[in-house]
Amino acid sequence: MTQNGRDRDSEGRARSARPRDGLGRPLAYGAVGVERQPEGVVRTPEETVREAQRLLDAGKPFHAHEVFEDAWKSGPEDERALWRGLAQLAVGLTHAARGNTAGGARLLLRGADGIASYRSPYGIDIAGLTSWAGELAARVAADGPVDASAEAPHLT
Repeated sequence: MTQNGRDRDSEGRARSARPRDGLGRPLAYGAVGVERQPEGVVRTPEETVREAQRLLDAGKPFHAHEVFEDAWKSGPEDERALWRGLAQLAVGLTHAARGNTAGGARLLLRGADGIASYRSPYGIDIAGLTSWAGELAARVAADGPVDASAEAPHLT
């Protein structure tokens, strides 16, 4: 904590050290939360897909989003839109599960648009994911929040 009580590092950037639940929502300091994904991990694309799928299957799309974000920030320029789109799909599911259905639907559609031009790199089922995102976006907009684990997509 800084002198003014804000959770910042020595350069003033937010640390987000509060514990979080499985959907990434902050909990009270001292509460038991879900372990955070380490930031800045460089993985192979296959490791990224495997780890993200594990987290999605466990009902932790917020954490899967962080894995995709690492790939987006560390990967080659021509793949950044792919990883950013996958991160948007994961965070769209996060918002849909948290109850922010309008925002979740928008992010799901934005993520689908972001990956649509790719041709199944690393075995990623682009057609299946874009279809899943469109169907889920329509459903959450009409019916409300969803269970993140039950709605987890299959990446490959």
